[in-house]
Amino acid sequence: MSAPDQLLVVIDPVARRCDGESVRIARDVLCGGAAARVCLPDTPQEFARALARRGSRRPVVVGDDRALVRAVALLHRGGELGGQALSLVPVGPRETVCLGVSLGAPPGAVTAARAVLDGVARRLDLLVDDGGGVVVGGVRVPEGAPSPEPAAAPEDRFRPSGGRAPVPSVWGTCRSLVRTLVGPGAGRAPRVWGQRLRVEADGLLLADGDDPVEGVTVVARDGAAEVVVRSRSAAPRWSAARAVTVSGPAGTGFRYRADAEPAGPVRSRTWTVRPAAWSLLVPAPTS
Repeated sequence: MSAPDQLLVVIDPVARRCDGESVRIARDVLCGGAAARVCLPDTPQEFARALARRGSRRPVVVGDDRALVRAVALLHRGGELGGQALSLVPVGPRETVCLGVSLGAPPGAVTAARAVLDGVARRLDLLVDDGGGVVVGGVRVPEGAPSPEPAAAPEDRFRPSGGRAPVPSVWGTCRSLVRTLVGPGAGRAPRVWGQRLRVEADGLLLADGDDPVEGVTVVARDGAAEVVVRSRSAAPRWSAARAVTVSGPAGTGFRYRADAEPAGPVRSRTWTVRPAAWSLLVPAPTS
């Protein structure tokens, strides 16, 4: 059997707990169509070790958006993201797999598993920040109101199956990735109106830090980092750049949300686009 038919299937522990039937179906389809080595990591270290030791096997992640972003980050840090295409079988509540589906992964276990076996690679852009983090979907500043239920800490995802499953963080709807990024934060806390932020796109000043900014979104698209700055006193400002820098007030900084994860506070953060930095297998076009 040739190398492209060799798979490493990493099944996220949250997927195993929340939808064991979809996991079983995906596993059966993948093992029936290729020589698949199945990994069931219970810790972040095991997840990372499985990807690092995959050899020539194509990586397949069975899980939600957080599992996808985790895999992309690990492959990026290892300098292997631009090699083999990554595959995703989205498993989880609809609101937790929006990102993967928006990138082209089919929402059904059977269809997604078949795309792993006979799909085509779709090249995708990536945002990389100056702190070593990666962003697959987009960034929203400020981070927004808290979710109705507390988001699970990264380690909580890998608790043994006997524990209570963590509640996924929900921060938008699935109608489109951009709408998800610019929509209001979920939760009962009141929305924060205005924060003094300085925003630069390749040196072009979009916000000077004097007038309060309602929100900033950054999305990688068509080889550029698209940034939108919204305020109450002026029309939204838009720019496409190679790098976007956001700076917050001295002493307090700002919080942001990268993909589904809150981050910060940081005094300043720069996101740089990496055009066509990675590939995701998606269904082949029908004739």
